[in-house]
Amino acid sequence: MLIDSYNQKGEKLRRIRLPQEIFEIEMNSDLVHQVMVSQMANRRQVIAHTKTRAEVSGGGRKPWRQKGTGRARHGSIRSPIWIGGGVAFGPRKEKVFKKKIPKKMRRKALFMVLSSKVKDKELLVLDKLETKEPQTKIMAKMMENLRKKIKDFKEGSVLFLLAKKDENLIKSLRNIKKVKTILARESNVLDLLKYKYLIIPKESIKVLKETFLKS
Repeated sequence: MLIDSYNQKGEKLRRIRLPQEIFEIEMNSDLVHQVMVSQMANRRQVIAHTKTRAEVSGGGRKPWRQKGTGRARHGSIRSPIWIGGGVAFGPRKEKVFKKKIPKKMRRKALFMVLSSKVKDKELLVLDKLETKEPQTKIMAKMMENLRKKIKDFKEGSVLFLLAKKDENLIKSLRNIKKVKTILARESNVLDLLKYKYLIIPKESIKVLKETFLKS
């Protein structure tokens, strides 16, 4: 598959060939959904946690004697029906939400989403992506140029796949609204689906091949 590449000014340079093993995979929405749900479950943090009657303080003795008071019988103030007592059937942090998905399925779903980005004209390849200093203004100007000169690149959220960790790029892009950067070797279905457009420097394509096709 051939696709146009651009420089940071939005000028068309030349057509490059994308590896068909990654960017020409037929979509299976059921598989992509399954992988996406598993990723969301694995990222989920269990915060809600209630104490049972065995964990709350107090209740060392019987509140009052069993008979003769005219009141209902009670054995402990830690009972769930008492204010300050334990919670019955409340949420517990021991609950496990993680879902396991085979590596081949995750990889296949990733290729499907990348292929759909190409098919829907939501993938943009840059010949080079760099900045000499961490300035948001520089990257904001670059994106403005790209949107002006490339008709398929319109308003919307953008995900950048970086070939390697570049602090200048990360700092320059992180303050732009609806923009995120991740390393190409950490590409995943959830992030690709969350952002409308995908911008890949040419060297990141090589990283994708080495990471996901090597085995």
